[in-house]
Amino acid sequence: ALQRQDHRPAAQDAGAAMRRLALAALVLVALPGAALAQTVDLNSLLPSGAASSTGRILQIAAILTALSVAPGLLIMVTSFTRFIVALSFLRSGLGLQGSPPNIVLTSLALFMTLFVMAPTFDRAWREGMQPLMDNTLAQDKALAAISQPFRDFMLAQVREKDMALFENLSRGRLDIKDRSSVDLRILIPAFMISELRRGFEIGFLIVLPFLVIDMIVA
Repeated sequence: ALQRQDHRPAAQDAGAAMRRLALAALVLVALPGAALAQTVDLNSLLPSGAASSTGRILQIAAILTALSVAPGLLIMVTSFTRFIVALSFLRSGLGLQGSPPNIVLTSLALFMTLFVMAPTFDRAWREGMQPLMDNTLAQDKALAAISQPFRDFMLAQVREKDMALFENLSRGRLDIKDRSSVDLRILIPAFMISELRRGFEIGFLIVLPFLVIDMIVA
């Protein structure tokens, strides 16, 4: 009898342990289901009528790519190239190799570019960027409105020969039917070639007096 009484608490403890193990197993089985039930749908985070989550991710990637090449875009569609080339020729004409340093020339060319391009920047902000931030203009229309001031500036500065050159290189794929709506794939490289040409012309006119003085002194 004493032995049977001693075995009862042990059996009760074993039963309680088995119940705890079964409860723990049920909790472990139920947790993955609860976690799966709480999965966030990315499409539900977007407003109604907006693009899909994949399309929005691609848009963000495109924006980050554009921001990474922003310095190159600044050189391509502004007068920065003309200023930096002319200033480099001026430094060479003076016979100064490292003075003023490159950072000074770059900063001066950048400031002069901002000064010259200020009306274009203001127009792009007023007609495209600000309405886009105020959600009063769609993205595609805003991009066209932002690029139009730069297009007008480049059209006023580009040489017709350079545009014809890149039109011929495109082999008819990018015909210039209307000058005001010319494809940027023709306009931007033609504009850069024109700016390089004008920069070298200005630089030559700056260096020429120094060359004459050197010849007279020699």
